[in-house]
Amino acid sequence: MFWYAEPWTLRYWLWLAASFALSAFVTWAALHYARRRALVDLPGRRRSHAVPTPRGAGIGIVVAALASIFVLAHAEPAAASGLRLLVPIALVAAIGWIDDHRPLPVLVRLGVHCLAVAIFLQPLLAALFAASTSPTQLDTTFWQSAGIIALLAFVCVWSINLHNFMDGIDGILAMQAIFVLVVMVVLCQRYGTSPHGAEVALWAAAVAAFLPFNFPRARAFMGDVGSGSVGFLIAIAAIWQNSSPYTAALSGLVAASAFVTDASCTLLSRMLCGRRWYRAHREHLYQWMTRTGMSHAQVVAWYAGWNLLIVVPVLYWMNLRPFGAPPKPGSAAAVVIYAFAVVVWICGKRWCLYKVKSKQRHGLA
Repeated sequence: MFWYAEPWTLRYWLWLAASFALSAFVTWAALHYARRRALVDLPGRRRSHAVPTPRGAGIGIVVAALASIFVLAHAEPAAASGLRLLVPIALVAAIGWIDDHRPLPVLVRLGVHCLAVAIFLQPLLAALFAASTSPTQLDTTFWQSAGIIALLAFVCVWSINLHNFMDGIDGILAMQAIFVLVVMVVLCQRYGTSPHGAEVALWAAAVAAFLPFNFPRARAFMGDVGSGSVGFLIAIAAIWQNSSPYTAALSGLVAASAFVTDASCTLLSRMLCGRRWYRAHREHLYQWMTRTGMSHAQVVAWYAGWNLLIVVPVLYWMNLRPFGAPPKPGSAAAVVIYAFAVVVWICGKRWCLYKVKSKQRHGLA
């Protein structure tokens, strides 16, 4: 049995420590690099921070994640297939790194994201194309497989971008990423049979090393290089968990409900209002919460409260079953929690608008 099926060994903890240390060191180096190059986010009307802050420090997470994939693939034959992740993750990080230095057009970034996702899904695409060599094989199964691949591609591209959108205040993305990745580790390792749990745990350690640089008061921001890559890592982890026969299939979607709801509802509302959805703005719920006067730490605490008080119990129920029994699909639970999340988002947005308008009236008085 390979080592990562037994997670509480000394070797496992040494790998976690190494991932944490590498991420912290590269983040520290990137922070000083950003200061020398004047690579900073300046305060502004569409920003939630008050002082110039270096960006691009999320490269530390990327380096640690890539290193963990490379080392595990060479240390354990069972993890060798993970090497195919190196190129797509590096592509997402590279386009983000370039965009942190010189803003790129939306379509260029989106094109690179799609290319990275296509490389990640290449084994599935190859199997699909092999099945389409004969016209007689273009049956219902083929189109169902094509639909599943298209859905996975959308999930990956949307995850890359929504986590970029949600990286707007101190600590919120890092805290959310740690929560989701740790949940994926627990689910993947529940019966000690998944080869992916250790890999995702190393990614969580890499994100945890970045957190002290970004919370409770940010000395550095992830930048596009970090936020997009973290979003991709979360999508990969959720897809791995979804493929496990021992856990509820939609657990990853439920774990990410706070960010998915906020980003999706905000995007949809901007589209319905005829606004340019791809432009920078301050209309996410977490941004409105800071505009009411809440501190960044208080807003992060509200999102953490949703995860711990709502998401964790639902995930526990979804995956609660006797050993050997088939897992619940989780579809009903996912629908209920997202319906509730949308209601919370609408009510929260209305409350924030009321508070901001009240502050403005008192300011004019």
